[in-house]
Formats: sequence, structure tokens, C-alpha cells
Amino acid sequence: MLYRPPLVPFETFVADPPDLPVRAPGEEGADDVLRAEVAATDAHGVTLTATCASGRTVVARVEAAGHGILRVRLADDLAVRSRSARALPLVRPAPHPAVVTVDDAYARVDAGAAVAEVRLDPWGLRFLTPDGRLLLAADTGTRDISGRRRTLPFGRSTVDGEPAAWHESFVAPGDERFVGFGEKFTPLDKRGQRPLMWNFDAFGGESDRSHKNVPFYLSDRGYGVLVDSGLPVQFDVCASTHSSVQVLVPDDLLDYYVLAGPTPAQVLDRLDALTGRPYLPPRWAFGAWISSGFFPDSQQRVLERARLIRERDIPCDVLHLDCYWQVAGRWSELRWDERAFPDPAAMLKDLAEQGFRVCLWMNPYLMTDSPLYADAEAAGYFLRRPDGATYVADTWHGSYPVCAMVDLTNPAAVRWFQGLLRPLLAQGVAVFKTDFAEAVPADAVAHNGMTGVELHNVYALLFNDAVADVTEEVAGHRTVWARSSYLGGQRHSAQWSGDVNATWPGMASTLRGGLSHGLSGVPFWSHDTGGFHGTPDADLYVRWTQFGALSPLVRLHGTTSRLPWDFPPEAERHAVAALRLRYRLLPYLWSAAVDAARTGAPMLRALLVDTPDDPTAWTTDLQYRLGRDLLVAPVLDPSGERAVYLPAGDDWLDATTGESHRGGRHLRVRVPIDRLPLYVRRGALVPVTPAAPTVAEGPFRDVTLVAWGGADGVTVIRDEAGDTTVTAARDGDTLHVRVDGPLDVRGVSVVGADPPRRIVLDGETVPPTAFEPWFGG
Repeated sequence: MLYRPPLVPFETFVADPPDLPVRAPGEEGADDVLRAEVAATDAHGVTLTATCASGRTVVARVEAAGHGILRVRLADDLAVRSRSARALPLVRPAPHPAVVTVDDAYARVDAGAAVAEVRLDPWGLRFLTPDGRLLLAADTGTRDISGRRRTLPFGRSTVDGEPAAWHESFVAPGDERFVGFGEKFTPLDKRGQRPLMWNFDAFGGESDRSHKNVPFYLSDRGYGVLVDSGLPVQFDVCASTHSSVQVLVPDDLLDYYVLAGPTPAQVLDRLDALTGRPYLPPRWAFGAWISSGFFPDSQQRVLERARLIRERDIPCDVLHLDCYWQVAGRWSELRWDERAFPDPAAMLKDLAEQGFRVCLWMNPYLMTDSPLYADAEAAGYFLRRPDGATYVADTWHGSYPVCAMVDLTNPAAVRWFQGLLRPLLAQGVAVFKTDFAEAVPADAVAHNGMTGVELHNVYALLFNDAVADVTEEVAGHRTVWARSSYLGGQRHSAQWSGDVNATWPGMASTLRGGLSHGLSGVPFWSHDTGGFHGTPDADLYVRWTQFGALSPLVRLHGTTSRLPWDFPPEAERHAVAALRLRYRLLPYLWSAAVDAARTGAPMLRALLVDTPDDPTAWTTDLQYRLGRDLLVAPVLDPSGERAVYLPAGDDWLDATTGESHRGGRHLRVRVPIDRLPLYVRRGALVPVTPAAPTVAEGPFRDVTLVAWGGADGVTVIRDEAGDTTVTAARDGDTLHVRVDGPLDVRGVSVVGADPPRRIVLDGETVPPTAFEPWFGG
């Protein structure tokens, strides 16, 4: 029996992953590649005939798939693709020229920033930098003293004579660290873990179960590994043996990529070049989203919320209406509850005039109590069981009626589904929250013949694609607020972490998930500010709102109210102050967002992104950089105390006191409830604007540059009118600031212990603008 804590019921889920079979004791079944012969070479790589331990021959291919990107395949036939590709491709490699050399002992494929070296007999595979430094080496197989296998090298395993999985193993030095694998809520360094690429309805965000899996990892040795498969790929990251990373792929081939750095940012850039660039949400999406909460709602309540938000001067751009905009028990039929919302068009118009956009909750399931069910079922719009019956399942874990799942491999079903969304968008709805989509059961059958195992992970991509397509058609943008995703899901912005408990540990695990997801190529991430399940106490609400306000995107949402005025007045004041700070920082946040969309580097950045040579950065997982210049350390304990690590290579200024600290050191800090530990890189030039109730359209106006430390610095600020480069140069007691570009800069503030006596802005001496404290609301 699998281990689980005693006396705790097993966590049931309608779409549990299939387990790989287990060999009987003494059964071999693993067919390793022993040697290979060169079959052909071309301008991109080398094709090999590989002989396995059984004497069977298979085909291997090593080729360049981009500058610094090497692709390795092993199959019976190289024409085969992952079984998930019947729904959509996950990786889109382009042929890339390589330098291919072959001799009696070796074949080499040089892709510029990385070189693959194949030893032909016995088989061996290494990946090197251009100067010959080892990046990664395949593990050719290790056994323990009893002769049992400890690793599964390049090859394929069978159990009871049936193919079970292709596999590869890599040697792992004892101090190597590994990050990524999607939104995993476990410690940042995944060494000692076994990440499974299977989307779960994760019942929160506090385990290795994840709504968003990405079969990709980064190493502190300067490379990344990407596996192209939508099947439940399993990674064993130095868990079975400390000296090896194993990859098991229960698919029709082994297809993986090695991506060179040397920096994590360069690896992520290459990852997104293969899988698609992130979608940049519209600027309004970076404002605050405030939810109705998960309880009954009405048109009157929505309008009253809107009135109070504006009356109390709470910054907000999006009002989110959760499940109850529809009739309870008929989710998700995508029609207004006419009794609770008698005139939604008038409501939407009223809200738009107040500066609000509206987001509606939805999922790709339909409860059998819905009047829409019978006709859709008869039309074949739902996934089916192997016997042809419609697959009806408990997708709500016993809380609500059973559901059928829209078969998104059926073009007619997609048209029907989008036809339910189109009138809502035309009515004035701005965006949809695309919830769920993790519950495709393993034994389901799709219209295109895919099994549930083959469809399960990529179903989330089909769902978000369908909603994004119709949203773009009507509303002109592709933003969705998505819970589930998979490889390539960075094209669906934004994503949030799911139904975490409203507890202090829940906030910490949420942050870990966001950092891991950002290291998997997905820059625009958020979370349920305040926690989802339960009601946070006042201090936790404030601390979580401070974290949310300094996240890539922010939404207040939970099973109970997260409205600021439903908490004590002091808590409301501090939470709203955090949101106002976010709105003041919008020029900085938007610039970071544009850069993230162009490069794939996350906005919420694990410290290792910017300081990969700092060993501590690879294990620090409860703080982050927001963009390049801000260091955020959310308070995760009711005491208000925590440890903060300041990354090496820079000096850091306390955003409240201006006190300077040398990088590469730990601090122990205690902060009052009105602020969180926030530090700014010395030399940073941070643009701020006056606080506003909504995100203004058009170019940023009335910008003040805050020069942290009054030191030399340069930054690029992105805006609708174009990029602006700002340069600061310190000359004795004078700070010269030059603005090259269209940005409307009105003044310069200086923070630090050694401010200049004179500020020259574009050649003219100007008085320093008084620094408006970032905290103290």
C-alpha cells in the first residue's frame, strides 16, 4: 500500500493518474541502448541506429533545434510524435544549422552555445559548452550491491512483455540543484522529490499536487531539460539515488531538449522560443481584481460593492463574479441567473461608467441538472466512456451534482461552447476566469479517439485556447484568469494558484508555487489574496494583501468576503494602502511585464534568476524580486518577524527607512503591520505616478523618478508611446538625470544616506521632489 499518514482518509479524485506497472522481483524488462551506428548525417544533426540489450534496434536522433538547443529522440520510428500531439503540439522546434562531425568513436552536434557528444560503442551521451565544460552527462545505468537497478538509462522498459515507458537518466553531482516543473508548492530545490506531470484539482496549494505542471527543469549548472510529452511524465530528482535524475515517459517515444544558459534567464528565453512567447495582458489587468467571493450574489449586491469601492477610494479595475452569477446547481451553463441578475446589460453598462471591468467565473463542465444538458448530450458534445455512454463524473468532490465534460477535441462542441460565451462578451463582460479543467478521467474517450490519459494534461490548454480565441474575437484581447495549464501555457495570461487555505503556512506554500511556476517559463501569475478556503484573521489579511499587491497580478478572492471593509478599520486601511502602492508603481510593473513577455523571465523572480552564481539564491524560496530592482519578503508569521536574505552583488536600501545594507547577507527583521520588508537595489531608478482609482489609459503621466541611493544607474521604462531610457550619473554632489524617450517625467526624488545637493534633469537644475513614503497608510 502506498504510504500516507495513518488514520487519514485517502484523497479521492475523479482523475487519478495511472500508475506505471511494477515488475515482478527478478524481472529485467529494461532494454537499454548499448551501442549505436551512424545511419545518416545532415545539416542539423545525426541519425543513429541504436542496438539495445535485447538485440532489438531502435532509432535515435540528435539534432540542433535552435542556438544552444539540442534535441534528442529515441523511438521505433522517428516519424512518431507524442500521443498528446493529436490534440495540439506542445513544442514547435525549427530546423537549426549545426556543425556535425563523425569519426569511428564519436558523433558530435554543435548547436552554438551547446554541443552534444555521442559515444558510439559503448553508448554514451554528454552535453558540453563550446569551451568543453561539461553541462550534463547521461547516466548509463547504476546497480546496487545486490545487482538491482538503481537507474533506468537511455532505453525503454516493458512489463509482462508490454511497453511501459521510455526513459533516460542523467548524472547528478552531489551539490547540483534543480528548480521548475511548474507550479509546485514544495521547496524550491526539487532535489529528493519525484515531480509527476499530471494536473490535479489540488485541494489547495500545499503539496506536490499541482494544477499546472510543466515537464521542464533548470539546473544551477547552467542548463535546462524539457520533455515534449503530454502524458504523465515522471521525474525522479535524486530521490531513488542521490546521484541521478531519471525521466520516465509513458509515451510512444522519448523526445527531450537540452537548453544551454549559462544563466537561468537565457534558458527560459530558449524555452519560450520553443513553446511560445508569453501573452502580455492588457494594462488594466495589472490593476486590482476584487471578487464577490464564493457565496450567493445578485445584481444589487454587485452594484453596492462597486459603489462602496469607489466611495472608500479603493483602487480597483476588475470586479470578479464567481459561480453564483449562474443558477446554483446548473454550473457551468454560462447563462445569467435571471432572478438574481434581472438586467445584466444595464449592470455592466453602469459598472463600465464607473471604470470597472467584469470577470465571470466558468468551467468546461456542465451539471446534469442544467436545461442545456439533454440537447448537448444528444449532440455528442461531451467526453464519453469506453462503452460510448456520456462520461458523467463527480468533478466537485461530492459537493454539487455530477457533471459532464465538454469534449474540446470535437470542433462542433467547441463552436457550441464558444457560442455560449460570445453573447456575454458582446453584452460587456471583459474576461473569464477559466476554472477547473483537471478532471479528465484516465478511462475517458474523446471525439478524436484520444484516451483520457492522453488528453488529461493538454485538456487545460484546449480549454484556455477556446476561451481566449472567442475573447479576442469579441473583446480584442486574449486574457483568461486560468487555474490549470501545461507546457506552453504561458500563452494564457493570467494564471492563479487555486484554492489555498487561508492560513499563514498556506501563504508560504503559495509563494513557493509561484516561484516554481515562474522558473517554468510562465511570468504572469497570481493567487487568491487572503487565501481561498476559510476566513483570514485581520493580520493575515493585511499581510497577504501586501504580498498580493506586490505580485505580478492581484485578486482578492475567497470562500468568504475579502472586501476590505469587512475587516477591522485598521486592517482595511493597511490593505488599501498596499493596493495604492501597487497603483503608484504601475510604470515600473508595466515595464517589468513587457520585459517578461519578450523574454520569458518571470516578474516574480526567484533570487537565482538575477544572481545565479549566489548559492543561497537557489534555496531561498520565501522571498523574491519583483522585476529587477525590488526585493519583496512577505511576512509569513503573526509576529511580524522574519529572516531576509539580500542577494550578493548589490547593495540594498530599506524602502521605508532608506538604510543601506550590503548584499550577500541575512537580516532578521521585525516590521509593523503597516508595511512589509521591501528593499530596493542601490542605483535603481523606479518610476512612480500619483495613486489613482483605476489604471489610466494612454501614456503614463506625471511620473516621478525615485533614485535609490542617488547613485549611477540606468533603466528602460516601457509605455504605449514607446520606450524611454533613463540614465543617472553621480558627479560629486550633483546627480545628472537624462531622459531619452517620450515618458512624462516631472521630477526626481532621492532616497539614501548620501543624497546629492543638486539634481540636473535633462540639463536643467531642478529642486528634488519630496519622497512620498511607500508605506505608512
